Amino acid sequence: MKLILTHEVNGLGAPGDVVEVKDGYGRNYLLPRGFAIRWTRGGQKQIDSIRRARAARDIRNLDEAKEIAGQLGAMDVKLTQRAGQGGRLFGSVTAADVADAVKAAGGPAVDKRRIEIRNPIKSVGDHKVEVRLHPEVTATIALEVVGA
Repeated sequence: MKLILTHEVNGLGAPGDVVEVKDGYGRNYLLPRGFAIRWTRGGQKQIDSIRRARAARDIRNLDEAKEIAGQLGAMDVKLTQRAGQGGRLFGSVTAADVADAVKAAGGPAVDKRRIEIRNPIKSVGDHKVEVRLHPEVTATIALEVVGA
């Protein structure tokens, strides 16, 4: 199935990219969530407009992304979660929790969809979390999880 991406999808592409995916993935995941539209010859105009908008945004945001990455790298973010006696959390830390903690620490607003938690955070202590601010810029946040 040939699709035009309307949103960034990890491991697949960026908005405006034409991708070939399995029928089930496109029909059951990408299309219902609005991440993609079906490719048609007439859709080429949509592709061009999406790419123009993305190019204008990327050029303008590259310097801004580097500045935000510097701010995030210098921050110490503290997150309080419920934990048991051994320091094990009840549940795990989500990307939304990290975004809220960054905002509470006085940092810039970060979209939770751009936060990458490689390994689930299920214990108290210091952890590293990455944020994809731009295709060329990734920031690392030092996250301290404290039990409550």
